[in-house]
Amino acid sequence: MKVLFDTSVIIAASLPKHPSHAPCFVQLQAAKLSQIQGCLSTHSLAELYSVMTRMPSQPRMAPQAARTLVESYLQYLEAIPLETADYQAEIAQMTALNLPGGGVFDALIAQAALKVSADRILTLNPSHFTRLNAAIAQNTQVPGQ
Repeated sequence: MKVLFDTSVIIAASLPKHPSHAPCFVQLQAAKLSQIQGCLSTHSLAELYSVMTRMPSQPRMAPQAARTLVESYLQYLEAIPLETADYQAEIAQMTALNLPGGGVFDALIAQAALKVSADRILTLNPSHFTRLNAAIAQNTQVPGQ
């Protein structure tokens, strides 16, 4: 089974005190152990770095530690790159759905899932994905549910 991890799941799996840590960690471990084929959008690499280095925890994660974390995930999660045409398609979709702002980033993550024919998108924000189209909605799942 090919599973695309949304940034929200990777972050929760990375933080033992996160309320959704356990079910997200289990899924990430399944990818690490090759029980599932894990992947993520290249957009999520930057998003993961950004979130981890600006979290309000003390001490805040240092940039080098965040880089090391991102690189560790790339050992077993396939990074799915997007092309200009993918960005154009998602901007057109967001326009057609009349969805403004940051939702385009979730649409890009969904596009990566479609690009590799992922069987499942794991996210802690299902409504960000289910609103995009029926194919994405059908494959969107919250870990542990």
